[in-house]
Amino acid sequence: MRDGGSHGDQEGGSGSFHQRKRRRVGRGGDGVLSNALAGYLSWQQTAEERFLALEEDRMRQEARAEERREQQEERRAKQEREHEFRLMSMLTKVLSSSRGTEEQSASTSRETLGVPSTSQTLFPYMLSSSAKAVPSMPLGDQMAQYSPYLSRRGNSMRLHQGILQEGFNQYHANKHDENSNPHGIINLGTSENKLCFDLLQKRVRCDLLVYLREEVAKFLSHYCRSPKPLKPKNVVVMNGCGSLFSALAATLCDPEDAILIPSPFYGVITEDVGLYSSVKLHHVPLYSQVPTGSDVRPFQLTVEKLENSLKEAKKEGLNIKALILLNPHNPLGEVYSSEEMISFLEFAKMHKLHVIVDEIYMLSVFNETDTFHSVLSLDGLPDPQRTHIMWGVSKDFAMAGMRVGMVYSENRDLVQALDQLGCFHGVPGPTQYQMAQLLRDRDWLNSEFLPENRRRLREAHSFMTEELKKQDIPFLHRSAGFFIWADLSKYLREKTFAEELSLWRCFLKHKVLLSCGQAFSCVSPGWFRIIFTDQLHKLKLGLSIAHFHFNKTLKTSSVQTKLDTVHIKTEPVSLSLDSLIGTLRQQIHTSDWLEKYKPELAAGQDPTQLDVFTDLLDKARK
Repeated sequence: MRDGGSHGDQEGGSGSFHQRKRRRVGRGGDGVLSNALAGYLSWQQTAEERFLALEEDRMRQEARAEERREQQEERRAKQEREHEFRLMSMLTKVLSSSRGTEEQSASTSRETLGVPSTSQTLFPYMLSSSAKAVPSMPLGDQMAQYSPYLSRRGNSMRLHQGILQEGFNQYHANKHDENSNPHGIINLGTSENKLCFDLLQKRVRCDLLVYLREEVAKFLSHYCRSPKPLKPKNVVVMNGCGSLFSALAATLCDPEDAILIPSPFYGVITEDVGLYSSVKLHHVPLYSQVPTGSDVRPFQLTVEKLENSLKEAKKEGLNIKALILLNPHNPLGEVYSSEEMISFLEFAKMHKLHVIVDEIYMLSVFNETDTFHSVLSLDGLPDPQRTHIMWGVSKDFAMAGMRVGMVYSENRDLVQALDQLGCFHGVPGPTQYQMAQLLRDRDWLNSEFLPENRRRLREAHSFMTEELKKQDIPFLHRSAGFFIWADLSKYLREKTFAEELSLWRCFLKHKVLLSCGQAFSCVSPGWFRIIFTDQLHKLKLGLSIAHFHFNKTLKTSSVQTKLDTVHIKTEPVSLSLDSLIGTLRQQIHTSDWLEKYKPELAAGQDPTQLDVFTDLLDKARK
C-alpha cells in the first residue's frame, strides 16, 4: 500500500509540477503581451497629449496674430492723425510766409526813392505775384489734403514736390504769352530747344499731334460701351500692365499689406506687386470639383469664397487693401457676367477695398453667344472712387512686346500719385504716336481686324479642343483668351505638385513648353494652360510630341504609395486584448511606421519595449 501510495504521490506530484510549469509559462506570455499593450497605450496617450499641446500653441499664435493686427491698426490710425497735423502745420506756415512776403515787397516799393530801375520795379512784382500764386494753386490745395483712398506711401508720392517740380507746376498753370497772358511766367529753367520749332513744324502735320490720353478715353468709351464719355484726365498710360500693377500696389498699399486675388491667376502678378512694392497676395482658392451649394461650374468665384478668404487673412494678421479681378480670366478663360461683377464690387465696397479689374482680353472673346460686360459699361459703380480698370494693347491687338498699358480711375488722388511715377514707367513718344493712330482707326478695327481676329481665334480653339477630346483630356470649354485650361492629372503617377512639375519638365525636355498649374497658384495638381494661338503646323507638331509622351507616361496600373504616417483612431480602453492586438497587427502589416520611427518610440522610455514591439513585428509578418 505504501508503494502504491508512493507511486500515486509521485504521479500526483509530477502532474502538479507540469501544471505549475504551464501556469508559469502562461503567466510569462501574458506578461509580455501586457507589457506590449501598456507600451502601446502609453505611446497613444503621449501622441494625444502632444496633439493637444500643438493645438494650444496654434490657438496662442492666432491670438498673438490678432493682437498684432489690432496694434498695427492702432499705429496706423495714430500715424494718420499725426500726418494730418503735420500737413495742417505746413499749410499754416505757407500762408503766413506768403502774407509776410507780400507785405515786405509792398513796403519796399513804397519806400523806394527817385526813379526806379528795371530790377527795382520787376522783382517786387515777381515776388508779389508768386506769393499770391502759391495758396491759389489747385495742386497746393490738393497737397494740403491727406487722401483716405491712398496708403501712406501713396500719399507721400502724391504730395511730393521738389523745387523743380514746384516751379514747373506754377509755370504750367501760368504760361507767358505775348498776347493772351503777357504777365505770365517766362520759362528760363527747363532745358528745351525751341530755336528750330519753325523748321520742324513744316515736317509735322498738325493732325498728327494727337493726345494719347484723349484717344484712350474715346477708345474705351466706345468698346467698353460706357454710358457716358470717359474723361481723358482720368486715364493713366504706362509701359505695360505689369508696370501698372506695380504702381497701383505701391500707391494703394504700404509694405507688407496684402491684396486678395482668386487662384488660379496669371502668375506674374505675384512679382508685379511684390518685387519693389513689397505687397503680398492672399489667395482665394477656387477648386476644380463642383461642391454642393451655390457653385454650378468648376473654379467658380463667389462672394462667399471672398468673404471666407478675407476672414482668414484677418486671422493671420494681414491688412487687406484691395481685390484683383481678371475678366476675361487668365488662365481659366472665364467671362464674368455683369451680375457677378456687381456682386464682387458690392463685396469690396462693404469692406472698403479697392478693386483692380484687369480687362486686357476684353476684345478677345470669340464666341458670339458669350457677351463681355466691362465694368465701365455699368451704369453707376458701387464705389467708383475705389474701382480701377486696366487694359493694354499687347493681347487684343496681337502685339506682344508692345508695352502700353492704361488704367481708368475716377479717383483724382490716385491719378496724381500714379502720374508721379510716370517718369519711371513712361511710354516713348514714337510709341505713343503709333498707339494713338491705331486707337483712333475704328473703321479698320471694326470692319477688318476685330472680326477676322475673332474668326481665327474660333478656328484655332476648335482645332485644339478636338485634339484634346481625341485624347480624352478634360478641359474648361471657355470662349475668351488665347488658352485652354486642361486637366492632365491622369498622366501623373500620383496627384502631387512634384509629379506635375516632373511632367512639365518632361515636356520641356522634349521641346514642348506648357504652363503648369502651380505657376498660376492652382490648388489642384495636374492642370495645365495650353496656348492655341499659333500657326497650325506648330500646333500639330507640338501636339504630336505631347501625345506621344502622354501615351508613354500613362499609368498602366494603379500605384499604391506608402503612407508616411499612421492614423490611429482612438478606441475605448475597454476593448478586448484580442481586438487591440488585431489593430496593432493590421497597422504593422500596412505600414513601415514602426521601423521608421524606432528612435522616436524608444526615446525617454524603457528600451525593452522596443524589443517587444520588434518581436511582435517579426511574428506578425511571418
